[in-house]
Amino acid sequence: MAVIADHCPQIQVTVVDLNEERISAWNNEDLTKLPVYEPGLDAVVARARNRNLRFSTDVNDAISSADMIFISVNTPTKTKGLGSGQASDLRWVEACARQVAKYAKGHTIVVEKSTLPVRTAETVQAILQAAEQPPLDGIVPRSFVVLSNPEFLAEGTAIQDLEAPDRVLIGGEDTNAIESLAKIYGVWVPPEKILRTNLWSSELSKLIANAFLAQRISSINSVAALCEVTGADVREVSKAIGADSRIGTKFLNSGPGFGGSCFKKDILNLVYLSRHFGLPEVADYWQHVVTVNTWQQNRIARLVVKNLFGNITGKKIALFGFAFKANTNDTREAPAIRIANDLLEEGAQLAIYDPKVDPKQISIDLQLPASSNPEKTSIPTNTSLTGEGTWWPANSINEATKGSDAILILTEWEHFEDLNWKEIAPHMRQPAWVFDSRGVVNPSEVRSAGLRLWRVGDGAT
Repeated sequence: MAVIADHCPQIQVTVVDLNEERISAWNNEDLTKLPVYEPGLDAVVARARNRNLRFSTDVNDAISSADMIFISVNTPTKTKGLGSGQASDLRWVEACARQVAKYAKGHTIVVEKSTLPVRTAETVQAILQAAEQPPLDGIVPRSFVVLSNPEFLAEGTAIQDLEAPDRVLIGGEDTNAIESLAKIYGVWVPPEKILRTNLWSSELSKLIANAFLAQRISSINSVAALCEVTGADVREVSKAIGADSRIGTKFLNSGPGFGGSCFKKDILNLVYLSRHFGLPEVADYWQHVVTVNTWQQNRIARLVVKNLFGNITGKKIALFGFAFKANTNDTREAPAIRIANDLLEEGAQLAIYDPKVDPKQISIDLQLPASSNPEKTSIPTNTSLTGEGTWWPANSINEATKGSDAILILTEWEHFEDLNWKEIAPHMRQPAWVFDSRGVVNPSEVRSAGLRLWRVGDGAT
């Protein structure tokens, strides 16, 4: 919405939410305090806010005055009931549709922006159509059109992806409504990149796009494991197969698995839909993409334990990165969560350093409150041998690595590529390990500092 407001100053854009704290953060004069960290977002908000971009909790008033409404609420995986663990929880989408039906005036175009299972538009349409009013004396007519406009941006490059998208997808049955939305994007997006489909193709395309990307990640991670036991290097394999124009180079970097708010949720939704429509073989195929992703994360944790003499109870391990990818503070489904929990279960003492993730969020994700850094307290050193895993936030690389038995890189933050290993190594407890799950370090620099190295997909380590 900020990018639309930035490019279309003639359009008044209002972002509404019931969460007063979040809206207050969006209105904060200090642009470093925005609730979402995304490179370039602060500059976009700065240009448009208080001009034609507003953030408000007055949802009903915004609905009443809107010609076009984007439904952009969360659609998490259901945790109980029918379809639990796979189907999308659509309660907030339905709540939005009912609120729009109650307060909208005149003709309103309602745009599905949330990632939704195919044919969700039927539910939204049914609710809105029930609230339509014909043109009668003394009654302002009300009518609705539903469009699907899924988002294909990636966290960390979201502004860039919006400014120069591969495509903009608009699904619907009403030509006038489709062209109204296409006209907005057409201000800065070339016309050949604005694709028009029916509603169901648009809804399904978002799920399939995420499923295909996640599939490539699981595929290359399975190859990485094979490289490690055969002496091959997954980076060389990726380069070789990526040179094939039929395959391409993107999403061929091995790592600790995919995370974020979309991939796992959307694949599980696809699994549920496939079973619902009587396609069990299709469901099994996509389910295995998630299975391999979980296996990769458990595999990394097991490798840490194995290489630290099969025992990490009381051992300090520095975790570099907790966000699911670089250039974001988002930890939803971050690989670090499962890997950290596996290590905590083994009794590890984790010093977690991430430049953007709030320690409060780490506590929520691990379902474990942070402990105090033992080096800053008077706690006897033998308490670390009780078998209880603990963690605490580190404020710097040095604080995280001091006295550690191992470093585990879980997020590909750029400055992790240029660490001075000869300065770090003397402060670690020897023999010390570096576990590079992102393949970002220079192996010769790590080894020349006297550290042992495991690097994902490297059969030479």
